[in-house]
Amino acid sequence: MNKPVVAVTRKLPPVTETRMMELFEARLNENDRPLGAADILAKCDGADVLVPTVTDVIDADLIAALPDSIRLIANFGVGVNHIDLAAAAARTIQVTNTPGVLTEDTADLTIALLLSVPRRLVEGARLAATGKWTGWTPTFMMGHRVTGKRLGIIGMGRIGQAVARRARGFGISIHYHNRRRLHPEIEEELEATYWESLDQMLAHMDLISVNCPQTPDTYHLLNAERLDKLQPHAVIVNTARGGIIDEAALVERLEAGAIAGAGLDVYENEPAIHPKLLALDNVVLSPHLGSATHEGRIAMGEKVIINIKTFSDGHVPLDRVLDGIDV
Repeated sequence: MNKPVVAVTRKLPPVTETRMMELFEARLNENDRPLGAADILAKCDGADVLVPTVTDVIDADLIAALPDSIRLIANFGVGVNHIDLAAAAARTIQVTNTPGVLTEDTADLTIALLLSVPRRLVEGARLAATGKWTGWTPTFMMGHRVTGKRLGIIGMGRIGQAVARRARGFGISIHYHNRRRLHPEIEEELEATYWESLDQMLAHMDLISVNCPQTPDTYHLLNAERLDKLQPHAVIVNTARGGIIDEAALVERLEAGAIAGAGLDVYENEPAIHPKLLALDNVVLSPHLGSATHEGRIAMGEKVIINIKTFSDGHVPLDRVLDGIDV
């Protein structure tokens, strides 16, 4: 049997690319140059599988123009909001993703942001690095402790639960809103309180962590009206997708002191960051590092390879995306 032809849009970890070249006829992107729609279509000519990443826009127009030979879109990443799933289904193109393997890495970064914003860690690091620190005083750069605070997790899938487990170690009270309530045994394990109403949960939390996927239903889930429900001392962290929060509305409230601070790893118009966010001392910004560990990215590559191999062997891939994803 001929090896499946696999079109890869971005440079992947070397171990992943080596394995792909062994198993498939892999068309790699050795220069790691971002590809536009025309470039992706050219790379897909005669290919069986497209391997995009979260920065590629695989919309309805591109999917409609894909050659008939493409039967699988094996996404390198968990989120699939950049892929038009309905358009893919209309052409009977299966879509897979890489759930599970980046859970711990993203949860680690979430906790790092939840700690660094209230303790003003990045603001202090900048001060020390510029040589402007004049010494310790009893009232210098005081922040807030997280122990005893209430954390509201939006999206209690794999990552949300991993965040909850870590947060409990800091003595944080766990609360959550999810499209489906967790099984009682999981709630008991996490000592988590379920809120059916997102609006009510937001009004009672000290910390908010966004861990749900971005879908049409969750786009601007945290809009101006919902952000206004947060208490002035609240801190919000987003390691999911930028579009879940109305970024402009968030900036207005951070500037006005209506929200105490934010830790953001994702942005509504990546890689562009709202310019006003860059000027705020009460915001910690990181460049989409949620899964950026050697271990995590290699594991993502292994997931992609397994999905392609399973599909090419005539079986249904384990990580096939249907009507949504559990992160």
